[in-house]
Amino acid sequence: MTDTITISVDAMGGDNAPRAVIHGAFLALRERKNTRFIFHGRQEQIAPLLDEFPDLRPASTVRHCETVIAMDEKPSQALRKGKGTSSMWMAIQAVKDGEADVAISGGNTGALMAMATFCLRPMKGISRPGIAAIWPTLRSDIIVLDMGATIGADAKQLVDYAILGSALARCLFDDDAPTVGLLNVGTEEVKGLDYIKEAGRVLTEASGSGFTYHGFVEGDDIGKGTVDVVVTEGFVGNIALKTAEGTARQVGSYLRSALKSNLMSRIGALFATSALNALRRKMDPRTVNGGVFMGLNGIVIKSHGGTDEIGYKSALSLSYEMARSRLIDKIGDTMQRFPIKVASEAAEAEPEANSA
Repeated sequence: MTDTITISVDAMGGDNAPRAVIHGAFLALRERKNTRFIFHGRQEQIAPLLDEFPDLRPASTVRHCETVIAMDEKPSQALRKGKGTSSMWMAIQAVKDGEADVAISGGNTGALMAMATFCLRPMKGISRPGIAAIWPTLRSDIIVLDMGATIGADAKQLVDYAILGSALARCLFDDDAPTVGLLNVGTEEVKGLDYIKEAGRVLTEASGSGFTYHGFVEGDDIGKGTVDVVVTEGFVGNIALKTAEGTARQVGSYLRSALKSNLMSRIGALFATSALNALRRKMDPRTVNGGVFMGLNGIVIKSHGGTDEIGYKSALSLSYEMARSRLIDKIGDTMQRFPIKVASEAAEAEPEANSA
């Protein structure tokens, strides 16, 4: 058995907390017996749930926290209210104190990023942290970042995200030189905003230092899986994520309606049950739940707040893999191999419209 992995959990974060969180931990433990959990939250709500899952109790510690951060609180307000006392803050603090290998929360994304940044601090050489998502494609899973941690970016920040994303790809895909692409309005070098083109020039020079720079990629390249890592700024990344989720639901709804439209369709659906179930699993966003906060001195995972126990189980499994793969060490190694001098001197041009 491998070494024990300890996950620090904000048990109160999310729409269905704490029940979905505790149930998800039980499901995760069944697959990875060497996992231990520190649950932060209201003990009177957590303890009865642990009684429902007795196999989970020996692997669990409960830390009582009365303060819970609401899903609609502004990050600055949440930081003032919850610093040092909330279940979200204490989950992160356990990582800083070395008690846990990774922290996870399904709570307010802005508050979690503010607290994680304040508590763990950005890594040396990284200007701003980002959120990376695992994205299923026609080829295989890829990584897309930033998914909304920072609205707006400059060339240096895009270069940082390339470094961080390639380190994450090395953890997940066991590839020493993952391919990296910059999301743009076209693949030609003359297209796009100035700061994207500047980042592309830096990454072209640095290609081979822990990653292979592919060049510009377009929106449809995400679904194709053209590269292992797609880099963009948070505004565009978040819109792309929400569009993909909405499209998946739309296609699923169309498919269900078509299969129920007449008797022959319903009969055909019976014969295609196994294939339809496989498609349903592939399109289920719960199976790829979990955004990785990148660029901090510690690992923090953001679960979708509205997910159920299956989604939490997926996010906890991702947390386990990030800790087991020693993500922070791989980021440090990638940064040492990357010519930081070139990245730090990248022109941080103001975004200017250019012809598409």
